[in-house]
Amino acid sequence: MWGTTMPPRAMPSNTTVIPPNFSLGTLSTATRFELEENTVQDAVVVIVDSEEINRRLLKAIFKTTSYTILEARKASEAMALLQSQRVDLVILDLMLPEMSGPELCRWMKNQRATQLVPVLMITSVQGVENEIVGISSGANEFLIKPLHPGVVRARVRAMLRNKAIIDSLEEAETILFALAQAVEHRDRYTGQHCQRLAVTSVMLGEALGLPSCDLTALYRGGYLHDIGKISVPDAILFKQGVLTSEEWVVMRSHSVRGEEICRPMRSLGPVLPIIRSHHERWDGTGYPDGLAGENIPLLARILQVADIYDALTTERPYKPALSAACALEVMEEEVRRGWRDAELVPLFASIMQARPINDLTSLEESIENLHLIVSK
Repeated sequence: MWGTTMPPRAMPSNTTVIPPNFSLGTLSTATRFELEENTVQDAVVVIVDSEEINRRLLKAIFKTTSYTILEARKASEAMALLQSQRVDLVILDLMLPEMSGPELCRWMKNQRATQLVPVLMITSVQGVENEIVGISSGANEFLIKPLHPGVVRARVRAMLRNKAIIDSLEEAETILFALAQAVEHRDRYTGQHCQRLAVTSVMLGEALGLPSCDLTALYRGGYLHDIGKISVPDAILFKQGVLTSEEWVVMRSHSVRGEEICRPMRSLGPVLPIIRSHHERWDGTGYPDGLAGENIPLLARILQVADIYDALTTERPYKPALSAACALEVMEEEVRRGWRDAELVPLFASIMQARPINDLTSLEESIENLHLIVSK
């Protein structure tokens, strides 16, 4: 965050103290296996087949399991089930009324809520071309009738265990974002800082024509860029006055600590350079690595510009909020000093002058639009 001093804050007596060596560790193999097994046993499986006899045979195969079995005769019924409740796996016949099994599978994989739900496609029609069509539509497994009960149960169990692993990764990611917001909420003067950074950095990324994967990284970076501050003691984070050189070492470590916290999540790989490098300066006088110019990752430079603007235009106990015009003048002065990217700052200024984020309503609308952008 921009600035060199932090004022004191009144912290509740029950504030949790996070140890400096905190990291999102991985569960032991035994614990992870137990959690996956519990998830598999409680799985919700949807059988989609127009023939009642086929649905009955599949239900009989799973009679000895504790799965919750739901049935659909056609695609519209399956879609209604998928949209109304949590589903862990879909068993889908190749031939269905209304739309084919592959068409329904493609619909599932194009929906954010169901794109990770595994699909087992089955058919009585022989021919490798049908298997190619099924797998190409996004199906995870493909079986040809007659079905062997043991094979079906083994395939389904393996697919459910993979789904449990994916779900656990999503939960870990959710925990990280909750921790990031907990860091922000430690300081009552920085409310909605992360949301504003997510919006403004994505706006700048859009203006640069970046692909959706980079926009998603910027969005996540807006929330996670300062997560490493969870390991900075309150005595330093909220100190009144100038930090000592020793305290600055601790404060500046937050970018490296943030990267370490998020590194175990492979899905956050594109965000790591943002977290680590958003305090670098164009002339090489920033931290933690002293990177300069184009060696500073572009996404980190983008978020840095948004971060500085937000810090300047919001009120803090140690300073009033600057107007947008004054904030942009300060940023232009920092460009002249050689601290900032001379191309990004003018572009950002033009965006802010055209689409200012200056009230709660416009912020919420921008966040909603941002969700639509990054989900494409």
